[in-house]
Amino acid sequence: MAALAVTTTVGYGVLTYAFSVLLGPMSRELGISTTTAVGASTVAVLVTGVMSIPVGRWLDARGGRALMTAGSVLAAVAVLGWSQVQNAVQLYGVFVGIGIASAMVLYPPAFAVVVAVARPESRTKAILTITLVGGLASSIFIPLTGWLEHARGWRGALVVLAGLVAVIAIPLHAFAVRRSTPRIAPGQPKGSPRRVLKDAGFWVLAGSFVVHSAALAVISVHLVLYLISLGHRPATAATLAGLLGLLSVTGRIVASVSARWLPMATITACVLTVQGVAISLLPVVGQQIAGAVVCLTLFGLGFGVSSIATPAILLDRYGADGFGTISGILTTPVTIAKAVGPLGGAALAEALGYRPLILTVAAACLTAAAGLAITQRMPRM
Repeated sequence: MAALAVTTTVGYGVLTYAFSVLLGPMSRELGISTTTAVGASTVAVLVTGVMSIPVGRWLDARGGRALMTAGSVLAAVAVLGWSQVQNAVQLYGVFVGIGIASAMVLYPPAFAVVVAVARPESRTKAILTITLVGGLASSIFIPLTGWLEHARGWRGALVVLAGLVAVIAIPLHAFAVRRSTPRIAPGQPKGSPRRVLKDAGFWVLAGSFVVHSAALAVISVHLVLYLISLGHRPATAATLAGLLGLLSVTGRIVASVSARWLPMATITACVLTVQGVAISLLPVVGQQIAGAVVCLTLFGLGFGVSSIATPAILLDRYGADGFGTISGILTTPVTIAKAVGPLGGAALAEALGYRPLILTVAAACLTAAAGLAITQRMPRM
């Protein structure tokens, strides 16, 4: 658990958060637009989604040691290759590699390993610990990458980051991750992971997380611009948006503690309902700093809850047998929604304005909440 907490923090920090810091200087030196550069990141996210199912199958059949070690090697090589790109074609090529590596080393495979090696009663606590530590990735690696870029340039910064992946993640995955089959608790369902495809409840569950993932992606990209349109200064808007990351850790703790008394699907539905109501009020009270703080604080509580809710809900509904594959089946559309959501949000904002976009996000959160609540009443396969 400790090893995976460290490796996922490094993974998200280098493979996800470093990009935003290096986007400007990289685009200028390569002579490409920021839109073209951001497209490489989008490609990586889509590749990660496509790879989720085969990665899940491997984890179920062979465990995580070899796969996560190979993923760390690929991540280090890809980031090192990123430091040497000379044009957009090469940039997109290395980000295909980064997308594959991300599917092999971030939260979903880490959770599958936890499910395989931890006692059933310890799984939720272990997953929470990993997500709490992993939640620090942006706080650690965004300023670290900024400092490295200032000291060594964006290419030199990537060489150092690739070295961190090689030195930290590769040995931890190679020596700390055990090969194991899941511990099946008495009474848990067993059988082929494909059984979920025949379960109507799974499709409702998947639709809920897809809609919610797209909504969160839209907010991540467009919130600062919307707050500026409400009259806040850019620095103030960025500070207010930072509440989302800060409160996401709190939301995960609240969800984990509440799981002692309520099913995780019920807890998540309640949190998403609060999110929907809070963000719907932002156009009404968001012009005042106090109103914006209240809305974003409540919305932020659910910003990271899906990280812990998804594995808990899947375990509760389908058990540990075939968990990696089942998780991969769900992760694929969720990840794709995360990639394309901001593009759809930009189109909607351009056509109708930011207020309808924010209200659409609110409706998406409430729809996802209703879907999760409905799954609690649907028969299990």
